[in-house]
Amino acid sequence: MQYTKQIDRVIKTDVLVIGGGSAGFGAAVASARNGADTLLIERAQMLGGMATAGLVGPFMTCYDDQPTEQIVKGIFDELCRRTEERGGAIHPSKVEGMTTYSSYYVRSHCHVTPFLSEILEIVMEEMVVESGARILYNVQMCDVLTENSKITGVVVSMKEGLALITAKTYIDCTGDADAAYYAGAECVSGDETDGVMQPVTLFFEVGNIDREKFVGALEEKKAKGELGIPGENCWSWYIKEARKNGDWDIERNEIGNYEQPVKGRWKINTTRIAHIDATNTEQITDAVMEGRKQVQKVMHFLQKYVPGCEDIQLLQVASTLGVRETRHVKGRYKLTAQDIMERKHFDDAVCTFAYAIDIHNSEGGGATFQQVNGYYTIPFRCLVPTDVDNLLVAGRCISGTSEAAASYRVIPCCIATGQAAGTAAALALRAGTLPGDVDVSALQNTLKEQGAVIKD
Repeated sequence: MQYTKQIDRVIKTDVLVIGGGSAGFGAAVASARNGADTLLIERAQMLGGMATAGLVGPFMTCYDDQPTEQIVKGIFDELCRRTEERGGAIHPSKVEGMTTYSSYYVRSHCHVTPFLSEILEIVMEEMVVESGARILYNVQMCDVLTENSKITGVVVSMKEGLALITAKTYIDCTGDADAAYYAGAECVSGDETDGVMQPVTLFFEVGNIDREKFVGALEEKKAKGELGIPGENCWSWYIKEARKNGDWDIERNEIGNYEQPVKGRWKINTTRIAHIDATNTEQITDAVMEGRKQVQKVMHFLQKYVPGCEDIQLLQVASTLGVRETRHVKGRYKLTAQDIMERKHFDDAVCTFAYAIDIHNSEGGGATFQQVNGYYTIPFRCLVPTDVDNLLVAGRCISGTSEAAASYRVIPCCIATGQAAGTAAALALRAGTLPGDVDVSALQNTLKEQGAVIKD
C-alpha cells in the first residue's frame, strides 16, 4: 500500500532526545545544561521508563566491585540525592548488601538505591524542566527520514495528528534502538549467535506484610549462611516445596523481594517470560498477559507459603514489561565481555561501571552471574553508530555484545551513557562538528567537571 499525507506541523530543535527513560532523562538534562536547545519526546506520560512505568528497582550498584568507591555520579547521583530529600529514596552510600533493600544478595548488590517510582518520576521531571529542556508526552515515533547518511526528521504521532520534528542532532534513548533501526543503522537483535534475548519480567509491588515475621524468617536463614546465593536465595526452599505440590511452574527459583524506603512495601522481581522479542508487537502482547497471570501465581504462593504474607496486598503491577535486551546498535566500537573482565583501557572512555555480567536463563530458573574485576569503562565510540552521522545512542542499546550488555543494561549506567551522549551532542553543536567527531578530551573534561567519574 502506498500512503501519502501532508504533514503541516513541524517542530524544530537543536537536539532531539527520543525516549524518556533513564538514558533519555540523562541525555536531555546534560544536553540542555550544556547550552543546546533540547526537546525530549516520550510515548508514555511519565519519565523514567523501566524505573517508573516498569517499576524496576532498586537501582543496581553504582560502586566498584570491591565495593569501596562510588563510580557513577554526575546526574545519577544528583537524582538519588534529590529523590532522597523528598523521602523517595535512600542514597546508595547508606545501603549495604545482605539486607532487605538488596533482597539479601551481596554480590554486586552492595550500595543499591531503593526508591519510590512515583517520587522518582517527579524529581526527573523537575530536573529536566530546570535544565531548560522541553518535554512532550504522548508522542509516538512513527518513522525516521534520512538523506545522505543523516537524519532529516522524525515523523511522530501526537494527539493532534502527525507531526515532523527536525533537529541538528538526534539521540536514540528508546532502549530498543528504534530510531537507529528506522534510520537504517545496522543492529543486532539479542545474541549474535542465535538471536536469543534475555527473558522479560513484569514487576509488581506488594504491601500489608507482617514485616516482623517476614524479615525474621530471612534473618534466621542469613545467620545460618543460607542466603545470598544466586538461584538459591529468598524463599527458594518454599519454591521447591511448591513445585512438588503443583503450586509453582514459573522458571524462577527464588523471589526477588526488594524493600523500598517505606517499610513493609516491596518491589517483586520474580515473573519470567522467556523467548520474547520485545520489538515484536504480538510477542509483547503475549508476554504482558502471561506476566499478569504469573503475578497472580506469585501472590498465591506468597500467601500460602511465606511467613508474614497471610494478608499480603497487591499494590500495583507495572504498566510496561521489564525488558533486559533487544537490539544492539553497530557502533564504531563493540564492547565485549572480555573487555569488561580485562578492564581494557579506552582513551575515549566516558563513564565507569562495575555491575556483574548478569544473564538470566530462559530455562532452568537461574542466572549466570559473573563478577567484574573492580570496574570497567565504556568508550564513546560505543555511542556512535557507524552509518548514521548525526545520531548518538545511549542506554542498553549501545554497541556491545549480548554478554557485555548483561552488565551495562542497568539503570545507573544508562543514565551515565545518557549524560555522555547529551554532553557530546551539545559540545559538537557548539564546535560545529558531527556528534561522533566531537573533541573527546573536551567531552571527558566537561563530564568530569559536571560530576561524572571516568577512571584511568
